[in-house]
Amino acid sequence: MVLLAPAVGDIVIKLGARDQVVGVTRSNEDFPEAVKIGSHIKPNIELIKGLEPDLIVVSSDRFFSDHLAAKVGADVIRYDPSNLAEILIEIDRFGVLLEKEAQAQQLVQKLTRISEQLQPVTEVPSVVYEITESPYIIAGRGNIVNDIIRVAGGKLIAPADRKLLKFNVESVLIEDPDYYLYQVGPMNKNPTPPSDRPNFTMLNGRVVQVDQLEFSRANTKTFRLALELNQLFSQ
Repeated sequence: MVLLAPAVGDIVIKLGARDQVVGVTRSNEDFPEAVKIGSHIKPNIELIKGLEPDLIVVSSDRFFSDHLAAKVGADVIRYDPSNLAEILIEIDRFGVLLEKEAQAQQLVQKLTRISEQLQPVTEVPSVVYEITESPYIIAGRGNIVNDIIRVAGGKLIAPADRKLLKFNVESVLIEDPDYYLYQVGPMNKNPTPPSDRPNFTMLNGRVVQVDQLEFSRANTKTFRLALELNQLFSQ
């Protein structure tokens, strides 16, 4: 199996199927023995073909066409859940694909127990999630971040359903969010702390730095993140 969707690696490991993975993208550090086959945007088809995988997991059909799949000769499936409920469905699906049904059932039960710890919040906080400082991009309603925040008891400020939105800083801040989450990671390597940005003087909400790779990858860790945010919102 080759993983062009880094997020699913966490589920594969939790199901006890690490040894079934022969190739991963260069951003996936969870499988040190697997061959790095480039990025999910520009995978090295010859390397993938040489690994002779029986299955390729992609996050988008945009970067891995049917033509490329035919060249490799492997089955291709898509992993791109947009909410926590879909993650549980995907765990069951991969349990069947990897012949790990019992492990999948146990994992779903464990994540369900985490969800059961969520507490109602007194007032629904408004939240902005910054993807990159420059160009200024925030998370849209189609992003997994939206459901993490919703499940935690908050409401994402987002004017559209896309995953990523280029937007105007002033238009976002005029909404006076209760929380401003900004990610740090490969897409936003060294962002200026919002409190140090001249145009952020009108920001009154609480600023929270988060890890991009955890928040952007929809997998089992998503449930813990929702619980942690829920506890933050409940303070």
